[in-house]
Amino acid sequence: MEPASRIYVAGHRGLVGSALLRRLRRAGFTNLIVRTRSELDLTDQAAVERFFQIERPDYVFLAAARVGGIHANRTYPAEFIYENLAIQTNVIHAAWRHGVRKLLFLGSSCIYPKHAPQPIREEYLLSGPLEPTNQPYAVAKIAGLEMCRAYRRQYGFNAISLMPTNLYGPGDNFDLETSHVLPAMIRKFHEAKLAASPKVVLWGTGTPRRELLHVDDLADAALFLMERYDGEDPINVGTGEDLSIRELAELVRAVVGFPGEIVFDPSMPDGTPRKLLDVSRLHALGWRHRISLREGIELTYRWFCERWAPAAVR
Repeated sequence: MEPASRIYVAGHRGLVGSALLRRLRRAGFTNLIVRTRSELDLTDQAAVERFFQIERPDYVFLAAARVGGIHANRTYPAEFIYENLAIQTNVIHAAWRHGVRKLLFLGSSCIYPKHAPQPIREEYLLSGPLEPTNQPYAVAKIAGLEMCRAYRRQYGFNAISLMPTNLYGPGDNFDLETSHVLPAMIRKFHEAKLAASPKVVLWGTGTPRRELLHVDDLADAALFLMERYDGEDPINVGTGEDLSIRELAELVRAVVGFPGEIVFDPSMPDGTPRKLLDVSRLHALGWRHRISLREGIELTYRWFCERWAPAAVR
């Protein structure tokens, strides 16, 4: 990509999209195209078609998606499958029709089988049943990966796919109804500290293991792969390291400074037992993460205190 290349970041206000904008600007790209949801509804095929016809982007980072944690996936399965299928179908098809030189599609580690061997290699996709709590979302994302493959094979469209592990960082969603595990923990411990509560109750048993990647590292990997990778196979993006939910809770409690007790509620779902990505392909290409988990949680908690918590009070 050249500094003046026309680059469209779909979903630029989200966790990943905002990180991509920061990384692209830092790298010197000046011709960045963005649209808010009110300006462009990506589930509207005609609107997406008009946008690509007028703007003619050279490159596309497809980071727009309906996302959420276990509670959101269980509560809104129809929205998760419909919106994600519509967004990616409209954007990928329009990008091909209007001559986009390269598109990067973001999948998710949760699309792998629930009981996939660990660490999870890219070829384990579609090798077993999915986790039931997020199956509609996972099916939609799998369709996006296959669409990128199909358009590459049939039309020669240069579309690549990334499979990020669990992401967190500045711009995360801290709404307890729809958030993922780490931002939910940060908010719960923060509010419990302010209220001088004796304990914080968390879902599940605390035994599942999760790998976590700071979103700025993901953005760096996305730019790296956009410029250096042209294969049809998806690439895992993660740290290659994981920890239990209980260990993560202890780490978040220490960062937030909550002195009380952690209580797990085993009547609530755990989700997938373990999701550790095999990142050997990514490492072989020359990329590794830079932000440690402790540092990343500290940076995220600082952002939460400065930007999210005060707004929530208002």
